[in-house]
Amino acid sequence: MADESPDPEAVREILRYFVRNPQAADNLEGIARWRLLDELVTRRVEQTARALDWLVARGYLCATTTAGTGSIFSANPEKAAEARDFLAAGTRDDSGEKA
Repeated sequence: MADESPDPEAVREILRYFVRNPQAADNLEGIARWRLLDELVTRRVEQTARALDWLVARGYLCATTTAGTGSIFSANPEKAAEARDFLAAGTRDDSGEKA
């Protein structure tokens, strides 16, 4: 294991954490946990952003941009019945493709 080159991004990510938090101390499992949690959160945020874009583009949700908070999402009351139908039918969009 010591002979293998580490992932350069992992090296930078871990070092950035310790530079930002010079009093931090953790073992291998602890560091792996916060790295995994950070990766999971990042991936979930990206997935959520794509899903919100998709829902807004189809009119199921409305996006209101406000100063300081970014977009605020809410249900589009004009599409409430269509949204219920979409959920009842599964995850296919109007063209029959998977959402």
